[in-house]
Amino acid sequence: MDRRSQRRSFNLRRKGQTPAWLRLFWRVALAAALVAVALTGHWLDRDGLRDNYDGAISFLDVLYFTVITVTTVGYGDIVPVTTHARMFDTFVVTPVRLFVWLIFLGTAYDFVFKRVWEKWRMKVIQRNLHNHVVVAGYGTSGAQAVDELIKRGAVPETIVVIDDHASALEIAETHGVTVMEGDATRNAVLEAAQVDRASAVIVAAGRDDTSILIVLTARGLAATVPVSVVIKSQDNEAIARQAGADTVINPTSLAGVLLAGSTHGAHIASYISDLAGASGEVALRERPVAADEIGHPLAQIRTGLGHRIYRGNTSFCFWDPEAQQLQAGDIIVEVVRQNGVANLP
Repeated sequence: MDRRSQRRSFNLRRKGQTPAWLRLFWRVALAAALVAVALTGHWLDRDGLRDNYDGAISFLDVLYFTVITVTTVGYGDIVPVTTHARMFDTFVVTPVRLFVWLIFLGTAYDFVFKRVWEKWRMKVIQRNLHNHVVVAGYGTSGAQAVDELIKRGAVPETIVVIDDHASALEIAETHGVTVMEGDATRNAVLEAAQVDRASAVIVAAGRDDTSILIVLTARGLAATVPVSVVIKSQDNEAIARQAGADTVINPTSLAGVLLAGSTHGAHIASYISDLAGASGEVALRERPVAADEIGHPLAQIRTGLGHRIYRGNTSFCFWDPEAQQLQAGDIIVEVVRQNGVANLP
């Protein structure tokens, strides 16, 4: 099922604006109204009731009998004795009892059990979050990032999607990922997502200012976690890096690079897309240098085609003299077969 068909499968909905106290009031009022119906019926047909205690039926007796009958099955001290009274209890009071109990149980679930359950479930999820990927924003870029992570072998439960739109999170849940509705610019939200224990943070909020603010928040909570961000304006790329982003991606610039590359060869753009995606034949992989590779040229690695090494904050291409002798601590960027990506050394 493609993403467009997934979106069509969800109904439009809007979060209710009724406050909790007003919802509780309406439920209590409905329960009281149902009891009042039963009370009125019993009072009008009080001659069909018999009090086994003193033989007289007063309004207080009717009130007592109604409440006891609605909430339980009665104690037998007051009983209906006529056919009309019994039929009223059968076809009116019994449904009222069921509705009142459903109201009570639903209210208890919504205001007590549901919140307790959600808090407990959230604590369990938080306790198990380690080395996960936090995706802030589930728009076009965020959704594609999640799809790509799963295609690359990531377990969906290890991906935490944060968005302030419930409809977006409903779509994300179809992938089996963990979702959280909230504003990722707030410390409390990222703390709840255990961002300090994450393996990476992907920021795709849709707006540059919001994305940069999320980067600042994430960097303040997790100083060493890699942060990648999508920035639409080239003027904001430097600001995003200053905010603490390790990787800044500009979709517009990338599209321009692919379009320009296509003018120099019909297959350049498709090969670059092949390298970047998980569905192609080849893939880019970044890994630390192996112990048996130290001292050897980048061109002699056996796991793939070495393109570049990173030594500290400096990068060297395969033709540079520094790439002729690998050193401990080097990071290698190589091209490998796609089915070999999962078997990292």
